[in-house]
Amino acid sequence: MYLVVGLGNPGDKYDKTRHNVGFDVIDLCKDKYNFGPSRTKFKGIYWETIINGEKVLFLKPQTFMNLSGESVREICDFYKIPNDKIIVVYDDISLEPGTLRIRRKGSAGGHNGIKNIIMHLSTDVFPRIKVGVGQPKEDLIPFVLGRFSKEERALVENVFKASIEAIEVIVKEGVSEAMNKFNGFKAE
Repeated sequence: MYLVVGLGNPGDKYDKTRHNVGFDVIDLCKDKYNFGPSRTKFKGIYWETIINGEKVLFLKPQTFMNLSGESVREICDFYKIPNDKIIVVYDDISLEPGTLRIRRKGSAGGHNGIKNIIMHLSTDVFPRIKVGVGQPKEDLIPFVLGRFSKEERALVENVFKASIEAIEVIVKEGVSEAMNKFNGFKAE
């Protein structure tokens, strides 16, 4: 069993912001895989589906970004999901819009949602898909809570599609194969 966690903040106020790209990817997965009804539990909303014969849970924590680890820890404890089968999708300011990067482990890199997940899992070893949102030209918080320009949004939506493909590759073939196929991806 896999768990795919899309990071974001709950509420319409944060919809389609840079910080909510993880939620956007989960929403597109819902359409692609025709998820059944949602469940509200583990401080989040989640769905389940089957990919390549493997049960996969998709989680949108409802704790707000900085406490995402609480939701992840609860669902992992309940379903006994090992860390190497937790895939976290989130925004990365060190990557340009239209790019993505996959890692099997690593530091939080200043991302408070990832920092909280690392704290709650007691490890930084879990696969992650980083969606580039660009460097702030102003203060960080208004930037990540802001929305993309029309041009950037078009690029990022192509990254969302690549992210969904990367999730499938991770489930079917492993993280290394997904890194080989998608690291260096640049939307046009």
